[in-house]
Amino acid sequence: MKSKLIITLLIAVVMTHATLNAQRPAIQYDAELEAKIEKKLAKMSLDEKIGQMLELNLDIMGKYDEAGKWQLNETMLDTIISKYKIGSILNAPGTRAATIDEWQYWIRLIQKKSMKYIGIPDIYGLDHNHGVTYTQAGTMFPQPINLAASFNTSLAKTMAEITAYESRAGNCPWVYNPVLDLGRDPRWSRIWESFGEDAIVNARMAEAEVQGYQGDDPNHLGKYNVATCVKHYFAYGAPFSGKDRTPAYISPQMLREKYFEPFKAAIQAGALTVMVNSASINGVPLHASYKYLTKWLKEDLQWDGMIVTDWADINNLFTRERVAKDKKDAIRIAINAGIDMSMDPYSVDFCILLKQLVEEGKVAMERIDDAARRILRVKYRLGLFENPNTGGKGYEKFGCEEFAQKAIQAAEEAQVLLKNEGGLLPLSKGTKILLTGPNANQMRCLNGGWTYTWQGSKAEDLSEKYNTIYEALCNKYGKENIILEQGVTYNEQGAYYEENAPEFEKAVAAAEGADVIVACIGENSYCETPGNLTDLWLSENQRNLVKQLAATGKPIVLILNEGRPRLIADIEPLAKAVVHIFLPGNYGADALANLLAGEANFSAKMPYTYPREINSLANYDYKVSEEVGTMAGAYNYDAKVSLQWPFGYGISYTTFDYSNLRVDKKTFTADDEITVRVDVRNAGSRAGKEPVLLYSSDLVASIVPDNRRLRDFAKVELLPGERKTVTFSLPAKNLAFVGTDNKWILEEGDFILKVGNQSVRIYCSETKKWESPNID
Repeated sequence: MKSKLIITLLIAVVMTHATLNAQRPAIQYDAELEAKIEKKLAKMSLDEKIGQMLELNLDIMGKYDEAGKWQLNETMLDTIISKYKIGSILNAPGTRAATIDEWQYWIRLIQKKSMKYIGIPDIYGLDHNHGVTYTQAGTMFPQPINLAASFNTSLAKTMAEITAYESRAGNCPWVYNPVLDLGRDPRWSRIWESFGEDAIVNARMAEAEVQGYQGDDPNHLGKYNVATCVKHYFAYGAPFSGKDRTPAYISPQMLREKYFEPFKAAIQAGALTVMVNSASINGVPLHASYKYLTKWLKEDLQWDGMIVTDWADINNLFTRERVAKDKKDAIRIAINAGIDMSMDPYSVDFCILLKQLVEEGKVAMERIDDAARRILRVKYRLGLFENPNTGGKGYEKFGCEEFAQKAIQAAEEAQVLLKNEGGLLPLSKGTKILLTGPNANQMRCLNGGWTYTWQGSKAEDLSEKYNTIYEALCNKYGKENIILEQGVTYNEQGAYYEENAPEFEKAVAAAEGADVIVACIGENSYCETPGNLTDLWLSENQRNLVKQLAATGKPIVLILNEGRPRLIADIEPLAKAVVHIFLPGNYGADALANLLAGEANFSAKMPYTYPREINSLANYDYKVSEEVGTMAGAYNYDAKVSLQWPFGYGISYTTFDYSNLRVDKKTFTADDEITVRVDVRNAGSRAGKEPVLLYSSDLVASIVPDNRRLRDFAKVELLPGERKTVTFSLPAKNLAFVGTDNKWILEEGDFILKVGNQSVRIYCSETKKWESPNID
């Protein structure tokens, strides 16, 4: 009887796939895999299915001993797994990185209990965002915003491959990454976790990282692969107030065109799990939205992966959003909307209340089966049933020099030269340098949040082996040539923005003995809501330090080390050179020293628009009517946007010439693919790499068009005098936009394609509208 039931269920699943599969499924259907899932599901009790849907924080299963060492309580672990059948555990104790041996012990014990009591392996999850955040001695890469600035997707893939390897070395099979929230509002505290403001950059980086983390076959991940969890679906990075975890108000057209695009790309690349936006869009909490969770993700994309909440976010449906009357009601809403796993870190109430909802008929058994099936699918795809544990022999490259060199390369390609008047840079050996500013001699600010601890603070002991900017410059130029006098320092006992009383006079006095001043300014580390701010200007102390040093007449190099763009319009003119290093990681200072010395060349460009004024916050793809110039008549006003540096800007120690932009067809329809070619030549005397960016502009449309949109990019390496042809394949349908009826449309008319200083006009000969929600 059971065999017939399993066969019937399997046939139903196959038929469901066939019926819904109007488009190709995001992940190829695997009949053998599905048979295993259905066989396991048929044997599970309701308690076991619901238990799989709960994720708890490891902290509740242990405590710190008298020596300050966290100890896992095996009795507590036994109770939780045997009684509640939980499917997942997450996080590091006290959100502080553990050793690889500790992770091996803890996760192996968890797997032993899980297999003993429920016969289903746990899926352990960690926020490994730019390397193994929560594993000591692993490899830290630059933060995602740096990788975006590199415009080099191969670096993102390499970072993901190494992070996956080192995660599995510590027995962790699931990472909460990549972050695909468009960083379009500089006030937001998580800009640095994103790939910047553009949808295509985010999408291409997402594809690269998904492949790097998961490998080539999402149905069968290897022992050096991890499951990705793309987050935070979606529009989480666009809070109206600028404050983390607050509501977004975005047009339906922009949601579909821009904010959804990176998640769609990641899903179609094979991402196995998705984490949901903690807040709301246009008044609808994402955790309560059947439309966005089930319709857009699961059905429209034919995606069979798993959706997990963010930290205690089902609770927020009644405590903060007030769309539910209590926790039980919130669980009903979220599970029916499409949530598969609840990250409810400190409570097992979820299991009790969800079972009541099923018994009351308020959550259908079919929905429980669907969620459990999706969770099992991830575990089978990871191979956890066959091999619940990884690590040990075969993982000897953990934290190795080879990985370190990859991180240095990434950091060199991910720092932007914004200004270099008179060729001040590179600085020759023997130059006497005054190194000043709060970011000159500290690892915390180089790494940012999600580095050994959640906030990146109180972890200097774990990064002692790496070089601060001061140490890196001493190594490069000789300690006798570096004068360290910071002038401003951070108060490490306070909030991230707190500073100690300034000592300007000491820095000014020290400048007398220097040839050049290198001022390292910006932000200390922060993460999420604790990183909220009320003033986008760089701190007054830091700006005053630069102003007083400028009065000495010595040339100034500004090093911007910050997670988001802080306003510096009053001090930028005082500097001869400006370098934006963002958050370059443990090897970022070494990379900066190589760049300042000219041993490496700058090749990055801005991944977001850097504002000049608080009332001029804009993105490069603004609507054309947002910049109107001066309007004649009774109402004279100026709506021009003032920028410090635009998206896509960055210079080098060499120069690049663009020429001969051409297309294979100047008239096209929606079904065509346009081949675009441009010649790029290194016109300088140094070898260099150049990100080549392809933009389009729709000249006339039925709704106000964007000024321009990035359509593709590539990075090319050229020797002095060398010329290469860069080729792009542009599907014409990618020029479509979402109209007022929320349907994709490509309209007859003229477009301009632009690369560098080259442009070409092309013409769409007929209009096409798509009835499907996605055009690919």
